[in-house]
Amino acid sequence: MVGSGGYNTAMGVPPREIVVSVRDLVMRFEAADGTRVPVLNGITFDVFRGETLVVMGGSGCGKSTLLNCLIGELAPDEGQIIYRLPGLGEVDLVRADEATGNAIRRRLGILFQSGALFSSLTLAENVALPLREHSHVDEDIIDIVVTMKLQQVRMLEHRDKYPSQLSGGQKKRAGLARATALDPEILFYDEPTAGLDPVTASAIDGLIMDLSRKLQVTSVVVTHEMDSAFRIADRMIMLQSGRILRSGSRREFEVLRDTPPTQLTTESDWTVQQFLTGSPSGPLTNAEGTSEYERLLVGARPIS
Repeated sequence: MVGSGGYNTAMGVPPREIVVSVRDLVMRFEAADGTRVPVLNGITFDVFRGETLVVMGGSGCGKSTLLNCLIGELAPDEGQIIYRLPGLGEVDLVRADEATGNAIRRRLGILFQSGALFSSLTLAENVALPLREHSHVDEDIIDIVVTMKLQQVRMLEHRDKYPSQLSGGQKKRAGLARATALDPEILFYDEPTAGLDPVTASAIDGLIMDLSRKLQVTSVVVTHEMDSAFRIADRMIMLQSGRILRSGSRREFEVLRDTPPTQLTTESDWTVQQFLTGSPSGPLTNAEGTSEYERLLVGARPIS
């Protein structure tokens, strides 16, 4: 018998604790011709405490929209995003009032693709900002926390620099220090290694894994960088055309990636393997080229 968390309860292993449940999520954007395109079309999955879940897929698959729904930046048209956090209980972010939604967001850390640092603030001031905005601790305590957070990402020596004085990798590290300033229970990463050289990307991946172990946080990583995904993931989800095409453990995806193409039995397996390997031939690059779904998404925008 397998428990709800994916463990075999008959063998006496308890199920994992679910911290986020996404159920039947639908998000529609308005295309140029006025039609309503479902960018997310019935997404359902769970996030378990302490794991690193990687959400991947090609451009336009819906992964960035999903991330924005998870952090409350976009309100989906249908479905639930249920958070289970100590002190808050079980709360559906989609239907939560403003105060409750803000309380949930204060328990989340977010590393945006660009780092999203304020250019007019030093690195130390950027990291201190969430503490000044959302806590009531004294400035001397804030300074101690900032020092600790910068030390964790190996950026302490740069504390008095401005973002314009930092490299791309340093900006990512700085953004991560700020994302962890309030000791979040869940960290969300938006393309954390995008635009970085392989060595710097590997270092950022190592930092993500190191912080996950030290801080015992749950991580959700949106990426299309496969080297990074296979380094950091415990579980993986692949999106295509607004739906979950495949979900499973990193090992399951590794096996599928390494299976000889002649042994694949379904088109979905072939599609996933093509994405994982970057093969130029397969369902993702068929003779028809861009799908009708992808054409509709060009120029689409959230419906107000």
